[in-house]
Amino acid sequence: MNAALADFLAHRGDPLATARAAARAAPHSGEAHLVEASLLLCSRDVRDFERAGWVYARLGRMKPTRREAAHLRAIAAALDEDAAGACRVYDEILADDPHDLLALAVAQVLDYYLGNAESQLRRTTRVLRAWRGTTPGYYAVLAMYAYALQECGAYEEAEAAAHRALALQPRDVRAHHALAHVMEMQGRVEEGMRWLGARSALWTGAGAASTHLWWHIALYHLELGRTAQALAIHDHRLQGDSLSERIDASALLWRLHLAGAALGDRFRVAAARWAPHAEDAYCAFNDLHAMMAFAGAGRRDSAERLLAAQERRVARPWGANHDMTRLVGLPACRALAAFGRGDFAAAAQLLRALPPVAHRIGGSHAQRDVLHLTRAAASARRALTLAHAA
Repeated sequence: MNAALADFLAHRGDPLATARAAARAAPHSGEAHLVEASLLLCSRDVRDFERAGWVYARLGRMKPTRREAAHLRAIAAALDEDAAGACRVYDEILADDPHDLLALAVAQVLDYYLGNAESQLRRTTRVLRAWRGTTPGYYAVLAMYAYALQECGAYEEAEAAAHRALALQPRDVRAHHALAHVMEMQGRVEEGMRWLGARSALWTGAGAASTHLWWHIALYHLELGRTAQALAIHDHRLQGDSLSERIDASALLWRLHLAGAALGDRFRVAAARWAPHAEDAYCAFNDLHAMMAFAGAGRRDSAERLLAAQERRVARPWGANHDMTRLVGLPACRALAAFGRGDFAAAAQLLRALPPVAHRIGGSHAQRDVLHLTRAAASARRALTLAHAA
């Protein structure tokens, strides 16, 4: 159980598999099942969300400790699709015990999904006051703090905090990730490429989060106009079928598409991987990346299925994903579908209203930047079309 939590904090390995093994080894341990349920809630996959409900039911049949009962209240809120309410319960837990790393880590993930960077920063700032540098796990709190700082635009402070975390735990993928964002947002792409590349042995192969760092390196290449290198990373590093790998592959291919790169049948392969999930409508962030694959591959059938599922979700007015889909996910997916069929005017118009609310779809600034890039490309292609017509 402790190994699962340690991997979760460092963004390494497969902490969920480890947590499940702990729960099987100690079937009467409420703590083991609590870790398993919490990690399931931290997935963007609807199937994991459903599994979390079953683990929660098992926990409900046990006699919880005071701490476990508090965590159960947070899990219950999350299962009711009230992620913000779950975060409020986690904050109550942390007010009572700032060293509860499970509460801190899960709350940070949920706020990341909600696009609440300021809440992430307030929470880690409060918690850090109660931690000593010699306390086990301090590096993980620093890494979470660094990530929140960079999402709030405090890049110098984020860089310092991430380096402090890496001095304590050089293999912490979360701290590497925070620094990758800092260098991306500051335009230090060549430095970022060199720095991540020199340290790649510390994070490559550590799990989905390490694969995401290769995505960041691909973005650096793309910003330098090195499309061949970015495509090579796609072909050799982003070919898995996990949700995070599908998201990263779609996000990279769409950016390459906007840049005019020749992609062969890569979109077709990505669309085939997303097709079984076209009607999930569980997470607008997932839907956005599925739509990139469908629009890029010309899969209008899958695109229409996805849009119809989103419309059904919006018709049920509750839950975090309702607001994410209504405010950002549905108009953004409609825009990508329009872009895919060559209706650049509609794409630009739909995207024009999104910047003030784009954070509501979750993810990072670097990930959401694709909406701005698509709008700019749609406007440019519409202008080119009008010029040719004239």
